[in-house]
Amino acid sequence: MPPPAPHTVHVRIKGIECSFETGKIARQATAAVVGRSGDNVVLATIVATAEPKPGQSFFPLTVEYREKFAGAGRIPGNFMRREGRISDHEVLVSRLIDRTLRSLFPEDYRCEVQVQVQVMSSEPTSDIESLSLLTAACALHISPIPAKGPAGGLRVARVQGQLIPFPSAAQLELADLEITVGLGPDGPVMIECEADEVLEADCLLLLAEATTVVQKFQLAFTELAGLSGTVKLPVPAAALLPAVPDATIESLRAALQITEKPARRAAITAARSAWLPTLNEHECDKAKAAYELATWTQMRDLVLSTRSRLDGRGPADIRMIWSETGFLPRAHGSALFTRGETQAIVTCTLGSTEEGMRKDGLATSTNLERFLLHYNFPPYSVGEVKPLRGPGRREIGHGALARRGLLAMLPDMVDFPYTIRIESEITESNGSSSMATVCGGTMAMLHAGVPMLRPVAGIAMGLITDGQRSIVLSDILGDEDHLGDMDFKVVGTERGITAIQLDNKVGGLTFATLSTALEQARQGRLHILGEMQKTIAEPAQPSRFVPRALRTAILPDSIGALIGARGANIKGITEATGAKVAVGDTGEVLVYATDAHASNRAMAMVQRSAGVLKVDRCYRGVVTTVKDFGAFVRLNAVNEGLVPIEELDDQPIRHASDVAREGDEMIVCVLGADDRGRLRLSRRKAKGVGDDQIEF
Repeated sequence: MPPPAPHTVHVRIKGIECSFETGKIARQATAAVVGRSGDNVVLATIVATAEPKPGQSFFPLTVEYREKFAGAGRIPGNFMRREGRISDHEVLVSRLIDRTLRSLFPEDYRCEVQVQVQVMSSEPTSDIESLSLLTAACALHISPIPAKGPAGGLRVARVQGQLIPFPSAAQLELADLEITVGLGPDGPVMIECEADEVLEADCLLLLAEATTVVQKFQLAFTELAGLSGTVKLPVPAAALLPAVPDATIESLRAALQITEKPARRAAITAARSAWLPTLNEHECDKAKAAYELATWTQMRDLVLSTRSRLDGRGPADIRMIWSETGFLPRAHGSALFTRGETQAIVTCTLGSTEEGMRKDGLATSTNLERFLLHYNFPPYSVGEVKPLRGPGRREIGHGALARRGLLAMLPDMVDFPYTIRIESEITESNGSSSMATVCGGTMAMLHAGVPMLRPVAGIAMGLITDGQRSIVLSDILGDEDHLGDMDFKVVGTERGITAIQLDNKVGGLTFATLSTALEQARQGRLHILGEMQKTIAEPAQPSRFVPRALRTAILPDSIGALIGARGANIKGITEATGAKVAVGDTGEVLVYATDAHASNRAMAMVQRSAGVLKVDRCYRGVVTTVKDFGAFVRLNAVNEGLVPIEELDDQPIRHASDVAREGDEMIVCVLGADDRGRLRLSRRKAKGVGDDQIEF
């Protein structure tokens, strides 16, 4: 059998060549595309069932992005030595792809769809995520699935004012602004942004430039669909739903105008419950769908016609905010942040630099992440009962957004040598809990004494439009997110933006709408920052539970002596003092302890082990060799010096062996070094020194 003849298209962007090929690999999938760029190879497959499951009431889309270690010439570092559970990084990339593709499917499409994206070959420092997003979008467009298209998406960065698509890891380190945009046929559908206090206008400008780049890929995907002979299946006909009675509509509209969430939800349910018993059993499922559609329609009409929201606020109004710090007395830093019916208890814990999280990915297995943010969304926060199975994709995504927003305002590790862990426990939720995490995270860090460059706050924006009328909403509720057209989260300081996350359901947004939303978000963010500063505006004095860090430096050649065989020496210091000792590759040593005496004792032991000596200080050593001209004394694993015969005693002596023998303990004073750099010691100057004056 001859090999299959694949179809391929090429796109070249600023010197980067990308190709997308179909018809050769994974031909039993509904659609499959191999994306290539340099040494990077990505396989994206899409499989859709022919029919939906009976009674299926939602669209079951699953997106799975996975990295194959073999593609970077590495063996996984876990115990099993094979790819295991999906990592947080893989979850975040899966979400980027999901959020770009999901809005393209027809409203009534119910067939199960699985998108798998596998990195088969990777140059570890390159932007493999952008190639993965593009390849997945291409696979959907050449498939027979009746989704809108073409879509596309990639990351761009701004380095010294220049737009760089597919930025490398080194370029991202230099960038002051990076945006990952997902584009549908009608405009942006997904945005992720990280920035160093960038102005709103700069974000819009880079977004426009990124859109222009993505459009070139969309044209190529349309060409590939033509080459492969793609024929889209017909869009499923909308289900015929029963009409909701006028009396039920009136009850529903009245329920939607109740300002408190629990009472509003109860009234909405009651209005439905009053209608459903009047129907027969076969009509109930369709009636429930009709009622959900009526809820969506009536809520939007109420807001557009009255410009009054579900809780009675105007479009730009922010809910009432109250907060406090020190809520948890034993935590290093803690804050309770409440905005309306959304509440978070946030803690800040400070640890040694070696308590960071070790990452094992395609690029490296030795990186330590020293700023951790964990977001928890327990079911009681929304009055539900659910099994507790660890953080899901939503929690990982919300935590990553909050972390990005805070990261730019953290102090440099040189000035603040700690691993910082933020944990946010959402205790009540009605919209914008990730933004409550940002606000609470800022306050918890300030309470722990973290010298942040500036406080950070976040706000979630919404949109309701019917094509003719549009309203941008500030600080949205959960129902406004669910029934609205946009969830647009903006994080930043008083000077500019540090992070953005956008999802929209209308297929695309105009830049005029985005500009309005960004300006309204800026005003809301400044208001929230002002409310936060009423509680805490500057770093507080750290509590007694925060470990203090002492810093010293040793010669790199002395690191091995300090650590000891299999870490025995450094473990011994920790066991003896209770302090934690962190050693850097350059010889920087950090000692952490809550007790000052333990810190000082551990530091003295570090200095002794590493051979750090001070002139005119006395030390306890052991005689190793006796010569006619003096005795050699070893003070530690690193330092050995000579006590000249004239420095052995107050009185003149004829032979060094008169006062020194090998193996004897000897207390000596450090005189300094001779012209050859050799250590010179004195027993004479150390005579009569008390134990409290001996360094070690």
